[in-house]
Amino acid sequence: MSAPGQNLRIDGERLWDSIMEMARIGPGIAGGNNRQTLTDADAEARALFQSWCTAAGLEMGVDEMGTMFATRPGTDPDALPVYVGSHLDTQPTGGKYDGVLGVLAGLEIVRTLNDLGIRTRHPIVVTNWTNEEGTRFAPAMLASGVFAGALERDWAYGRVDAEGKRFGDELERIGWKGPEKVGARKMHAFFELHIEQGPILEAEGKEVGVVTHGQGLRWIECTVTGKGSHTGSTPMYMRRNAGRALARVTELVHEIAMQYQPNAVGAIGHIDVYPNSRNIIPEKVVFTVDFRSHVLETLEAMVEELNETAPGLCADVGVKFTSELVGFFDPPAFDPTLVARVRAAADRLGYSHMDIVSGAGHDACWVNKVYPTTMVMCPCKDGLSHNEAEEITPDWARAGADVLLHAVLETAEVVS
Repeated sequence: MSAPGQNLRIDGERLWDSIMEMARIGPGIAGGNNRQTLTDADAEARALFQSWCTAAGLEMGVDEMGTMFATRPGTDPDALPVYVGSHLDTQPTGGKYDGVLGVLAGLEIVRTLNDLGIRTRHPIVVTNWTNEEGTRFAPAMLASGVFAGALERDWAYGRVDAEGKRFGDELERIGWKGPEKVGARKMHAFFELHIEQGPILEAEGKEVGVVTHGQGLRWIECTVTGKGSHTGSTPMYMRRNAGRALARVTELVHEIAMQYQPNAVGAIGHIDVYPNSRNIIPEKVVFTVDFRSHVLETLEAMVEELNETAPGLCADVGVKFTSELVGFFDPPAFDPTLVARVRAAADRLGYSHMDIVSGAGHDACWVNKVYPTTMVMCPCKDGLSHNEAEEITPDWARAGADVLLHAVLETAEVVS
């Protein structure tokens, strides 16, 4: 079909107001959000989103992982739906836009079509994926991973948080365990709008990122075990300091990532120190190594080098090293036809744009394994994300949503 008219735009002010209203739920302590998955705040956010979907005439479906699917019917009952969305859960110190922009931009597309009386042959489904962040229940992108068949539902239900609470139990507790079998839905295509979470678009002065690939990811949970003892009375030569081993592995992770520049990154993020007392030498440290690359061979080589080298570094200081893979997905290449539609939409609308590789993991990365998928990105100030100071501008949000609207409409096929 021909592309929608160049004058077709979303209501940027309405989109921004929705984002700000959602941000009132689960406030952080420094202007952002703490709306972790399957908390009471998550349930409240879901209820608000559902109320907006109902007001827009959408029919809500929820699957066994709690993922929400709000459907605007198409004119052809046999046409597979075009899905658009992201996630509403946040990091413990999250921003107001990560994930939320993609969900509410999908809702804004529907509102715009309703305002203008535009119908599509394919249904349009606005989606809120459960537990994208993975900060409370590892791994990240848990529900979309089950949807794509990469993870088992019952295994996901058994994931526990730091307090030992099970994902499946918490899903039932907040009332969002749905009846739909996970993965039963079929997709014509999936689009996800997201903030870049990096500095490239802003530095290059571009309003829109056309995402061609995503980075693969490996999360390796590592445990170094030494011996706790008094910091004042234990001679230096007799110490088995797990904290010292952490320092060695931290430097190793950096060195490994530097070997594969410019196509790799790596760092240690989550760290738990035991017993975490001022005057006790750490007896155990549990931490997560995050390796990413859009080159699969590089990703696998980094993990292999960590597991080969770290045990010896730790043994040298009298500490034992063990590791477990707790999060993973291979680097996705997004659907070329959908990528071209995003690029063409940015051209038609007059927005500056560039091709970009997503540095972060997203639900689109899992969905891409089973259905045609792509992403649109907008800049974020100073590349800052997973931080309460995360910020975008209303104009950036509008530009990304406008491009999303045109790409979705071209795919869903406007009926005249």
